[in-house]
Formats: sequence, structure tokens, C-alpha cells
Amino acid sequence: MKLRVILYCLLGGLPFTIAAAGAGHFIWWWLSGVLFAASFVPVALFGPRKAAGQFGVIFPVFLIVTALCTWSEALIFVPGYSQRAIRDLSGALFLYLIASAVLTLLASLLKLSKPGEPAPPHRSSISAVFLILLSGFAYVFYYLIFGSITYQFFTKGYYPEATQIVAHLGVWNFWGIELARGVLMTLAVVPIIYTLRMKRWHAAIAVGSILWICGGLALLLVPNEMMGARQRLIHTVEIFTQNFPLGVTALLLLRPKPVPATANPPATSTVPV
Repeated sequence: MKLRVILYCLLGGLPFTIAAAGAGHFIWWWLSGVLFAASFVPVALFGPRKAAGQFGVIFPVFLIVTALCTWSEALIFVPGYSQRAIRDLSGALFLYLIASAVLTLLASLLKLSKPGEPAPPHRSSISAVFLILLSGFAYVFYYLIFGSITYQFFTKGYYPEATQIVAHLGVWNFWGIELARGVLMTLAVVPIIYTLRMKRWHAAIAVGSILWICGGLALLLVPNEMMGARQRLIHTVEIFTQNFPLGVTALLLLRPKPVPATANPPATSTVPV
């Protein structure tokens, strides 16, 4: 099984080298893809057993967390990015569609699905809507605390115009955007939360890792023209402090504690009088 998991990661990283055709850095893109694939190992092992289910839980993460949310953040804070934004987004969606299909195929061919915990319990639909919104507010809190610390002590020199950008957007509009990002990222992992056959805390760590790796770590591994190595490292840590707690929070809110099975009382024997 270990060899098959290693193959899943190594081969699952290959689709991401498509990006190297235009941007270069073949090895870095492959290693980035290996990280992406590694984040989905718990899904391959303990997620949906059918291929359609695997694809259905992987692609929303790529679509929302990796593509849309990171793209929107760059659109706000990176000067001049709007000129290439549509091209980058369309290219990313094509790449992530292929990557999702390859990871789904590999999980099936390598027969990675394993028995796990029983199907996880679900919240009611009404409760789930409220808790997804609450997760969004939790993300705003993490972003406010850790984003502010990172900006004040580490990245202010890289983004001197950030406060003016926020003021131009409007403070309430900016935090509305961040709330929407938190809600969208939570929605992206809801299918994983509801299908991951792992113990509650193990699943929480897995989902937090997926949001961290797919929302920043894997992409920031690759050198790019907008950020130097130190800047990418700072953002990697910053995204961990925001996305990982969001994943843990979302799972703990949306997956109630399993109710312990009550032991059947011993049968009472009747003695004829």
C-alpha cells in the first residue's frame, strides 16, 4: 500500500508540469503537483469509493480554493494583475480539471480505497447552512488576526499600497469579500467533510491540510515573477495560520461527535416457579 500511495503522489504531480510549458520551472511544478496529490491521499484512501465521487470531491477544491480564491486575492492586492487575470484563471481551470481527472483515475487504478470508519454523521440542512456561514466568520477572524500580524511585521514593505487598496474598496466591502472567501472555501470541502471515513479529529487535520496545501503551499513552492523566495515563504506560513484552522473549524462544526453505541442490557432469564 505504501508503494501505491507513493506512486499516486509521484504520478499525480505530472499534470501540473503542463504549466511549465509556458512558465518554466519543470521540477518545481512537478514537486508542487506532488504536494497537491499528497494532500488528497486521505481522500483516495478513505473518501468516496467510486470514481465519480472522488472527482466530485477533488475538483471543487481545485476550482474554488486553488483557482478562484487565490486568483481573487491576487486581483485585489497585486498591481497590474488584472491585465492577465482572465488568461490565468482560464488556464488554471483547464489544468485543475485535468489534474482532478488524473488523481481520480490513479486512485481507481492503484486500488487505494480502504475500509475506514463508518459513514460520518451529518448535521441537518438548516444547521449546516448556519455552520457554513459561521465557518466563514471564523475565517474572517483568522484573517484579521494573523493577516494583520503578517502585514505589520513581515509584508508591509512588499505591499505599501495595501491600506489604500482596502480604503478604496471600502472596509466593509473588503471584509465582505473575505467572508465570501471563507464561506466558499468551506463549501468546497463540504463534500470531503461528509464523505471522509476517518475519525473526527483525524479528518479535521486532513481537511485543514488540504485547505493549506491547495490554497497556498503547493502554488507558492514554484518560483514566480511576482514574489521572491522570502515573500513566498512568509505567505506560506500566513496561509497556514488562516486556512488550516478554517479546515479544522469547518469539520468540527459540520461533523458532530459520533454517538457511542449503547450496550444492549443482558437478557434476563426467567426461572419457572
